[in-house]
Amino acid sequence: MKLVSRVLWIGIIAVCGASLARAADQAADKGEIEKAIESYTAAFNAADAKSLAEHWGSEAVYTNPTTGVQAEGRAAIEKEFATILADVKDTKLVVEVEAIEFVSPSVAMERGIAKLISKDGETSESTYTAIHVKHDGKWLLDRVSEEDTPVAPSSYEHLKALEWLIGTWVDTDEQATVETTSQWTKNQAFISRAFTVSVADRIEMSGMQFIGWDANTGRIRSWVFDSDGGFGEATWVQKNDRWIINAVGTLPDGRKATAINVMTIMDANTISWQSTGREFDGEILPNIEPIELVRKSTSDSR
Repeated sequence: MKLVSRVLWIGIIAVCGASLARAADQAADKGEIEKAIESYTAAFNAADAKSLAEHWGSEAVYTNPTTGVQAEGRAAIEKEFATILADVKDTKLVVEVEAIEFVSPSVAMERGIAKLISKDGETSESTYTAIHVKHDGKWLLDRVSEEDTPVAPSSYEHLKALEWLIGTWVDTDEQATVETTSQWTKNQAFISRAFTVSVADRIEMSGMQFIGWDANTGRIRSWVFDSDGGFGEATWVQKNDRWIINAVGTLPDGRKATAINVMTIMDANTISWQSTGREFDGEILPNIEPIELVRKSTSDSR
């Protein structure tokens, strides 16, 4: 029994030792591949086609993702990269490696994201898979496949006409002060507007409005919620320097209200706001004459 146990332990130790050795080899190989990636990126950014080609195996095949042209062998790959680098002059390559996995001791698969950034700051992005093969102790590229990263339509392109709203606007009279602060949300997907209505030094009401692009209807829409429990929505239409806002609201007690609000840009720091076509629970209400809102300067906020 003791002999069997010893044999088993020897076997376990041997297996563990082999696993540890393989892990150590892979860690070293991964480090070499990472250095090769850094060197490859540096060669691209230096517009050095010869150095780029030296990162590829002697029988490697490179496929240009834009034209579909295949270049076989280092000489052809160098020629292809010389053409590419001339086309993307002053463009910077940034590589984000997501994973390096070993298929075998001499074959590794790299996955990541490649970004080409122009001198104007425009970025094109693609996901890629690169196959590295170990030749004579050196890791070289054998194949690379790329796919353009899907880009979601930008809401900003539709909302940028409202960029003048960004900032804090104030309307003050003898009775109350209304202050509204607008800012972009992450990725400029929405404009958020926080508002407060203050009487003397006390806030009587506050709320939040979100303005966004409705791709389904092809319109700018907004949704508002106030601290009393009321809520509403509206559509925004631009006519020259005016914005026509058709609003529908629900009061805390369930009654309905509608209005056509008009915002006119007077200058960079002044907006005129008025409300017409007002109805409250089926009853027609008088119009609200134009009110001026003034942009609050940064020094006023201190």
